[in-house]
Amino acid sequence: VIPDINVAEVRAKTGLSQAEFARSIGVAKGTLLNWEHGRRTPNGPAQVLLALIARKPTVVQELLSSQN
Repeated sequence: VIPDINVAEVRAKTGLSQAEFARSIGVAKGTLLNWEHGRRTPNGPAQVLLALIARKPTVVQELLSSQN
């Protein structure tokens, strides 16, 4: 079972701005804002990715930097 995710808290752990965080996980900034303000909730792959980032905030940056 995937836990409920506080998206703003997860993003804060990464130290990224809303625009940077949205770009890093491949969603529109508007989608991220909707998640952070509780108008929508992430589901499916986005929910899993956010749960991973909550556990290890650097995971996305590490994966993306290893592709270079």
